[in-house]
Amino acid sequence: MNRTLADLDRVVALGGGHGLGRVMSSLAPLGSRLTGIVTTTDNGGSTGRIRRSEGGIAWGDMRNCINQLITEPSVGSAMFEYRFTGNGELAGHNLGNLILKALDHLSVRPLEAINIIRNLLKVDAFLIPMSEQPVDLVAQDSEGNMVYGETAVDEMQQAPQELMLHPNVVPTREALDAIAEADLILIGPGSFYTSLMPILLMEEMARALRRTPATMVFIGNLGRELSPAAARLTVADKLVIMEKAIGKRVIDAVVVSPAADIRGVEGRLIVREPLEAADIKYRHDRQLLRLALEHAIQAF
Repeated sequence: MNRTLADLDRVVALGGGHGLGRVMSSLAPLGSRLTGIVTTTDNGGSTGRIRRSEGGIAWGDMRNCINQLITEPSVGSAMFEYRFTGNGELAGHNLGNLILKALDHLSVRPLEAINIIRNLLKVDAFLIPMSEQPVDLVAQDSEGNMVYGETAVDEMQQAPQELMLHPNVVPTREALDAIAEADLILIGPGSFYTSLMPILLMEEMARALRRTPATMVFIGNLGRELSPAAARLTVADKLVIMEKAIGKRVIDAVVVSPAADIRGVEGRLIVREPLEAADIKYRHDRQLLRLALEHAIQAF
C-alpha cells in the first residue's frame, strides 16, 4: 500500500525564509509531526542590523517561517509581523526580529526563545535553527578572493569556487535528532547558495544526511533567482552541488514545475506538475505543492 503524508511520523524540511515558510505552511496540518530546520546566516536588512549591534544568530528567516505558520490572527501575531516605518532608528526593523532577540537574551538557548513564540502564537510545527552559534556564509570566487556575508554572496556574478561557514559551527542537537528520526526530508525551494546550502555545509549535518534512511526530495524554485550566479544553475547542477557537500547521492526525487529545466537529471523520480500560486507566479501554491509531494512519496 502506497504511503501518504498522513502516514508519516516525522517530516523534516530544510531551508530559509520565504521558501521554507511556504513548505511548512502547506504541510501545517501535520502539526507536531512537522519540523523545519532554518538557515541562520542572514546578514541583511533588520536582521543584519541587529546582528551587528547585538550579535547572536540571524532571526529573519525564523521569523518569516513563524509568520507563515500562524493560523489564528491575534494581537500577538499582528505585533510579531509589524515593521516600523519612518526615518528613526527603528525604521525598517521588524518587531518580530526584536522580540526574538529580546527573548534570546532572556533564555538559556535560542531554541527556547523560538518555543516561547510558537506557544504564544499557537504554532504546532517545530522550528529549529540550523545552529545556535552565530555564523556567516563565506565564498571564494574564481580569482581566489573571499566574499563575506550572505548578501555579498547573493550578488556574485559567477558561481563560487567554494562555500564555507565562518566559524565552523555545529548543528543544533535537536536538528540532528530530527534528521535521524525523519521519514521524509525536504530541501528547498529557496535561494540556492544562501538559503539551502548553509545547512548542508555543517559537517555533522552532512553526516546525518548521509546516514538517514528517509526519502529525500528536492523542491525546485518557480521563478528566476535574484542571485546572478544561482540563476544560471539547472536542477541537475544544484543536485550535484548539494550532494557534493553532503558527500553521497541521497536525493531520491525532485518536485518541479513543467517549465523547469531538468536536463541531466537521471535515476531519480521526477514529479513535474503545476505549482504556481494564482496571485504570485514565483510562489508555490500550498495545495498544489502538498499534492505534488503526495505523488512523490506514493512512488516509494
